[in-house]
Amino acid sequence: MLELKELAVSDRPREKMIRFGIRTLSHTELLALILRTGTKDLSVLGVADELLRKAKGLRRLSQLTLIELCEIHGINTAKACELMAVCELSRRMALEEVYLLDVVDQPGRLVEWLRREIGDAKQEHFLVVFLDTKNHILGHKVCFIGSLDRSVVHPREIFKEAVAYSAARIIAVHNHPSGDVTPSENDLQVTKSLEEAGVMMGIPLLDHIIVSHRTFYSMRQKIGTDHNALSRL
Repeated sequence: MLELKELAVSDRPREKMIRFGIRTLSHTELLALILRTGTKDLSVLGVADELLRKAKGLRRLSQLTLIELCEIHGINTAKACELMAVCELSRRMALEEVYLLDVVDQPGRLVEWLRREIGDAKQEHFLVVFLDTKNHILGHKVCFIGSLDRSVVHPREIFKEAVAYSAARIIAVHNHPSGDVTPSENDLQVTKSLEEAGVMMGIPLLDHIIVSHRTFYSMRQKIGTDHNALSRL
């Protein structure tokens, strides 16, 4: 196997990092630090390149399964597990950061996290974010998976969770695997049902956000009016 120490000094990511800092490393070099070794005919940098090609970029690396990672020449089960652990740590770090935010004052950070959480999912996921009176996140939960309509997304289950969290308000989120975040008629009906239930429960729906891996759509920003919960805090 070709190890990092066998590469020319100028090609060694570890030495480059020590000398110039971690941010000077490319995506390939960072992955090479984790992988450590290549194969008898492919350097560790080559394996890292293959990994990026398989993932179609760094952002989708966390979507690769254990089986898909092990299909890459030079990545065994142990290395695949290490890569998945790094991705999961990154996800949890982002989650801890967003939990400290006032998500109404910093909606961009919330949307960035939501896109990472479910934007790449291959099925529709309906996630609910539970907020306190200061708009900090108390918790979140994926309540439904699959094609969404009013018969599936039932307000009773969502507000049961909201009460359990002692939430002051909620934000509903779901993804469109197609990448087109234009709301469907079902999306609008679900939003209306949740808004009405929120008024009755005293736990208003602040927004219903649709995300994809590229963009998002906020019902509150696009279609909120002065007489409903989507337009006020």
